[in-house]
Amino acid sequence: MPAKAKNTPELSPSERAVLRIVQDTLPDSARPFAAIAEAVGVTEEEVLGLLRGLKDAGRIRRFGATLRHQRAGYKFNAMAAWRVEDSDADRLAEMMAARPEVSHCYKRLTYPEWPYNLYAMIHGKSREQCLAVVEELKEATGMTDCLVLFSVQELKKTSMAYF
Repeated sequence: MPAKAKNTPELSPSERAVLRIVQDTLPDSARPFAAIAEAVGVTEEEVLGLLRGLKDAGRIRRFGATLRHQRAGYKFNAMAAWRVEDSDADRLAEMMAARPEVSHCYKRLTYPEWPYNLYAMIHGKSREQCLAVVEELKEATGMTDCLVLFSVQELKKTSMAYF
């Protein structure tokens, strides 16, 4: 068994149970954290407090939803790779990420043979719909140097499992 990190409190059985649930698919509910709390036998506030505390302590980096776009009817995925000025990347990324068709947007390092540094993952119901979003982003941002890479096969869509 790996050694416990210094100043890392042990998790209670109920905390472990909460984490076991949240690392998988959340309950389909208007209040998923209340449903988790009920399943574990704690309060919704305790569930939220546990997750906030782990984030604040740096024990988890983030907590977010994963879009199962295929199940939602969005069968086409396009990674739009943009070449933008580094000083403008954050502003442009915010504009791109604000689009409902964009599930994530991030910066990467460039290389002499690959000058693209800003990426937006676009989901659509058709290839044409994805390309239309790219054109709208070009118009909205003024950026035109872009490559569009369409997915041909989804190979992995799972979250980390710790318990």
